Amino acid sequence: MKNLNKYLLVLMVIVFNAGCTDDFLDTEPKTTLTDDSFYQTKEHAELAIVGCYDGVQQLYASGVAFPVLSEVLSDNCFGGTGNNDGLNFRVLDEFDLSVSTGEVNILNANWVAYYQAIYRINVLLQKIDQINWEGDDAYRNSIEAQARFLRAYCYYDMVRIWEKVPLVTEPTTGNIPQAEADDIYTLIAEDLQFAAENGSETVEPGRVNKWVAKAYLARVFLFYTGYYGSSDLVGVVSKAQALQGLEDVIAKGSYSLIEDFKNLWPAASSAPEGEGLTTTYAGKDNAETVFAIKYNITSDYDGNTDGNHWLVLLGFRSQYFSPYGSGWGACTVSPDLYMTYDDEDVRKEASIIAIEEEGLDFDNEDQREYTGYTGKKYIPLANPDGTDVAVANGALNFQIGQYQDYVVIRYADVLLMAAELGSASAQSYFDEVRDRAGLTSLPATFNNIMKERRLEFALEGIRYWDLLRQGVNVAAEAIAEETTVMNGGVPADKSILAANVIDTRGFQMIPQNQVTRSSGVLIQNSGWE
Repeated sequence: MKNLNKYLLVLMVIVFNAGCTDDFLDTEPKTTLTDDSFYQTKEHAELAIVGCYDGVQQLYASGVAFPVLSEVLSDNCFGGTGNNDGLNFRVLDEFDLSVSTGEVNILNANWVAYYQAIYRINVLLQKIDQINWEGDDAYRNSIEAQARFLRAYCYYDMVRIWEKVPLVTEPTTGNIPQAEADDIYTLIAEDLQFAAENGSETVEPGRVNKWVAKAYLARVFLFYTGYYGSSDLVGVVSKAQALQGLEDVIAKGSYSLIEDFKNLWPAASSAPEGEGLTTTYAGKDNAETVFAIKYNITSDYDGNTDGNHWLVLLGFRSQYFSPYGSGWGACTVSPDLYMTYDDEDVRKEASIIAIEEEGLDFDNEDQREYTGYTGKKYIPLANPDGTDVAVANGALNFQIGQYQDYVVIRYADVLLMAAELGSASAQSYFDEVRDRAGLTSLPATFNNIMKERRLEFALEGIRYWDLLRQGVNVAAEAIAEETTVMNGGVPADKSILAANVIDTRGFQMIPQNQVTRSSGVLIQNSGWE
């Protein structure tokens, strides 16, 4: 994030420490930052956009973070967590409130965080024309482009989780009814299109540029047209435009595949050596990262929440096996995913920890839904003596101080989306991804591309949405399962019913707190009444 350290102290003083109010949408920060006296100078604009990034960074700091939720919902993972924990992850995993009928607010913290972030963004957009830009129209447009991308990012998460949500485009805390999905997607498409046309051409770590917007616009296009059976994105973006945006990203030449797949991931590229770890990790902001949510170790319990708070969920349940760190045991991996990889596919070992195969003496006494497999892409790191690497580097606490970024879009996704959308270079793009994985060429058909996407992006929060955009029935058939897992070391039946996915249309329960507070203005999603 550009000049982040420069503004960090100022932000901590006037920071947008959004607090809950008695209004319908918990969005308004208890600060003076929204006063007209603040939004006056270019430096104010820079502070404000950093605050918007900070709001997006905080989206996943509480509740069930979107990357984790996306994997729990998919056929890649079960809910996992501790054997004596609450059943909220099972409710999500099985699309079934009857598993634990009191779990009606699982995603309430998510809901609040999204609207707090949107509030910040809307304030900046409302005040943008009162700022003295000193004639620097390019900078003004770049700030607006970044803000509008971040608003689209928030709404795209929300419309996929809940579909119909209140559509707020200016600062408000009112009791607003849900908008139709097409209205939400129209705002998303228009915001992303503006960012694609007006964003900076400069590639800066953690910052939105026009290439990021073009890539993300294609992702939205593919989901919307797939799920809703449309030929275009709400009449705003055509297939040709979505594809051209991807071709522009490729032609830009600023992004490329990292040669060795494992080097994309800290745990996959690290090994214990002496008192620490040796690594071949390509690092944050490597050439394959198109856009990432940035994290660092400076989180504390006084309002500074810039650490990765969700990574701890994916650690080994209360134990470590260096370089793999400890955590809460969520998202146990389905053996089916592991077996889907060819043995020569380098992504198999780089993506999944095969506990027995790696000779790890894992104690599953406190683990729910143990399968023998867990994720390797996103997991805390541990030194040989068990000390958490983030803490060893200065983090206050291993639960909130993890610093691995969440990579939202990789260049591999740009290549595969372009192939799917029918690029004249589709076969070349497809082969490039497979060649990096150590595999031979296959025809770049839709089915082959979808299979490749599962293997390439496993455990990155993408698979569920790739299933759902092929149709609810396709997703339901893939996710449905009757199997046996180990709960606390004891075999237990595990059932995910296709009917539950179909009944909910793939969407989640609107937090009951929000429905109740709205006095009936918000209508609960089908399958969750």
